[in-house]
Amino acid sequence: MTDTSPLLNVSHLKTWFYTFDGVAKAVNDVSVQMEKGQVVGIVGESGCGKSVTARSIMRLIPEPPGKIVEGEILFDGIDLVNLSMERMRTIRGNRIAMIFQEPMTSLNPVFTIGDQIGEMFRLHQGLSKGESLTKAAEMLAKVQIPSPENRINDYPHQLSGGMRQRAMIAMALSCDPEILIADEPTTALDVTVQAQILDLMLQLQEDFDTAIMMITHDLGVIAEIASRVVVMYAGRVVEEADTLPLFEAPRHPYTRGLLKSIPKLGDRTAGERTRLAEIKGMVPGLLALPQGCSFAPRCPDVKEICRHKKPPMSKTGSGHQVRCWLYHDDNEAIK
Repeated sequence: MTDTSPLLNVSHLKTWFYTFDGVAKAVNDVSVQMEKGQVVGIVGESGCGKSVTARSIMRLIPEPPGKIVEGEILFDGIDLVNLSMERMRTIRGNRIAMIFQEPMTSLNPVFTIGDQIGEMFRLHQGLSKGESLTKAAEMLAKVQIPSPENRINDYPHQLSGGMRQRAMIAMALSCDPEILIADEPTTALDVTVQAQILDLMLQLQEDFDTAIMMITHDLGVIAEIASRVVVMYAGRVVEEADTLPLFEAPRHPYTRGLLKSIPKLGDRTAGERTRLAEIKGMVPGLLALPQGCSFAPRCPDVKEICRHKKPPMSKTGSGHQVRCWLYHDDNEAIK
């Protein structure tokens, strides 16, 4: 019998931070699924819980002050939440890898690129130092870094931003992981290098059949790389759908606001400047979330119930679901 369960199943995840000022509910009831070889995009403004969700999957939440207080993270049938740290270290970097936002702060400045990539082979595959350096050079060649046999002796500061990010990708893919989590991997790069990195990730995903979780605030990146999109706001998933249906017919007012804020060719008419649409207001602080829908204070379609009661997730079509009272009256709520 064929196993049809997803490769990764995050269910009702809650990751909170206990501070002197109160409890910050950074991730508050998030559910995400990923199939083998699938590219899932997670989007939202800064502070919506994207990175905390990723770090929760990797079990990289600092305890204290953070804690996974509820929920389940199943990877290939393994419960990561209750896994010992010793066993988690055999999965992290090996079967699930992560590319962090800023490669200059993620790479160790006192070790060479070869040593840092080679460490993955020494830890997870038991190779010698010489063998691991040879493998490191092969990985640099796969991510299109020129003269890889020389670059393995370079330190991070000797590489450009784009080359450092390629080195981070080489490190993340060194053990052929089943899941690659990319947390804003192109944020600090110029547009040309960003396009090269995205093309590289798609090519490597095709070559290794790796599932990719792409975390970004850039919907243009998501349109290019992801087959499914998860939209987050204030620690919760507010909409989820396949990429094309979401871009063609976004349901949640927040998603519509994000899409309207993207500049488009032809927006200027007769020499006049047109102002980009914006989502008015500010993201609420996690220590003082609204009683009802977190987006209610900024929502152009707000109803009275929105201010007092949190909306459930509702199905609005095949594979399309949204957390909004606008769609709950005539649709089935997802428990």
